[in-house]
Amino acid sequence: MTKEMEIRNSSLKEFNNTLRAERTQQMVITALRGRADEYFRNIASVVANSPDLQKCDPITLICGGLQAANLCLPIGSGLGFAYLIPYKNTKKGCYEAQFQIGYKGLVQLAIRSGMFSDINTGIVYEGELSSYDKISGKFKLDGERKSDKVIGYFAFFRLNNGDADTAFSKSLYMTTDEMNAHALRYSQTYSSRYESTRNSSKWTTDFHAMAQKTVLKLLLSRYAPMSVEIQQAVAADQAIAREDGVLDYVDNEQPEEQAQIAEAVDDKKEEMRNSEQHAPELL
Repeated sequence: MTKEMEIRNSSLKEFNNTLRAERTQQMVITALRGRADEYFRNIASVVANSPDLQKCDPITLICGGLQAANLCLPIGSGLGFAYLIPYKNTKKGCYEAQFQIGYKGLVQLAIRSGMFSDINTGIVYEGELSSYDKISGKFKLDGERKSDKVIGYFAFFRLNNGDADTAFSKSLYMTTDEMNAHALRYSQTYSSRYESTRNSSKWTTDFHAMAQKTVLKLLLSRYAPMSVEIQQAVAADQAIAREDGVLDYVDNEQPEEQAQIAEAVDDKKEEMRNSEQHAPELL
């Protein structure tokens, strides 16, 4: 057995021991109740099949997985709903698991809320963008595709508060340059001067999926009425979840919209805790 295999087996054993620990079991059961068994199967399978995740601190894997489980979204790189991404925390000298929502996860939460009649996000190729009004934000994608060159990304939603003509709708278009600038600003791994670090970024390995998620997240956070689930997903995106419930944004500076949503979610949690403490006793 090679030294690398020995380290992997040791790390996986440490994760499994942490997962089976009574303290962890109680934390998960309290958070998920009847869905705990499903969570244990999902997180154990994901980590067992990912050597990169096996390097991560076990508690960050477990807490990151809970973020997805609380939203009833499966974790898995091939599914596109939610991810756990290894992040090298140089300050602590270890790898930690970062939770990321996928664009399919955002669409799923929007549909589940019952507030949207239409929602979509996608890639725009050269020739497809026929017009764009910067003031209204409206654009048309009825042009003929000329090549495989990607020029931008779009997101669109329509609420179910009327028919196709009267219901509120909004769209957002971002060029590839705008998206790349956003990634460089908000992801330290993607903007790192070290090639190995840049190559580990989700922006490097799956730029199109990250771009579609980003344009949709920005559109929803700016203009859409958001369910509690969507607020939680946006607030937790790209954060390392700690055992005490703190979301640590070690890889990025939060965009203003995301910071405001995170604050609103915290306020809501505090309000719910206070209401539980002051609930009247039943006679």
